[in-house]
Amino acid sequence: MKVYFVGAGPGDPKLITVRGKELLEAADLVIYTGSLVNDEVLQYTSGRTINSFRMTLEEIVNTIVEALQRGENVVRLHSGDPALYSAIDEQIAALESYGIDYEIIPGVSSVFASAAALGKQLTRDTLIISRPSGRTLEMDKITELSQYGDPMAIFLGVDRIAEIVHKLRYPPTTPVGVVYHATWADQTIIMGTISDIVHKVKQSGITRSAIILVGNELSKNSVRRSFLYSKANKKL
Repeated sequence: MKVYFVGAGPGDPKLITVRGKELLEAADLVIYTGSLVNDEVLQYTSGRTINSFRMTLEEIVNTIVEALQRGENVVRLHSGDPALYSAIDEQIAALESYGIDYEIIPGVSSVFASAAALGKQLTRDTLIISRPSGRTLEMDKITELSQYGDPMAIFLGVDRIAEIVHKLRYPPTTPVGVVYHATWADQTIIMGTISDIVHKVKQSGITRSAIILVGNELSKNSVRRSFLYSKANKKL
């Protein structure tokens, strides 16, 4: 018995991987992560679909186990890439206790879809991915991590953007991009700086499903010639 954890990608149904699409087409049961997964992605399956919103871990695991015992093909469909903030570890541990095997199919993360929406390369060196503290995280490291000055991608925090910006230690003029529903039909981009992004986001009314990107890499003046395409590299 085997369950497939599939990354649905950021929203656009064409951005799911070929392997992910194949597994959805073959699935008898797809358990998907509620409003985080665009309903259009579900068009690839003719099997039963279950929204896991408000389901407990035990209910999700029991549903998967019962379907597998009936000989069904089961996909657990997560938004973006399952490696980022998906809580798959606890699901996998519970399934393993039943002797169930699993395979993880990666997907395009919303952080990279957001960078694409902004038309920007996020890294020359380091990218910091973080999230604010909350019900499942007692303390965050946003202040400490921002002191390095590297670009930062912040998940699960647009509803608390004032609190997050207060924790950041970038200069006030540092560019900030907030991307709501990257690659969805209602994608919305808000550009600002540390000094004014809170006001702009509050005016927009966006309170969920958005990535916050911070760093000078978002600036129009951030482009520098790389060694990769330099004459010095050609000589090597």
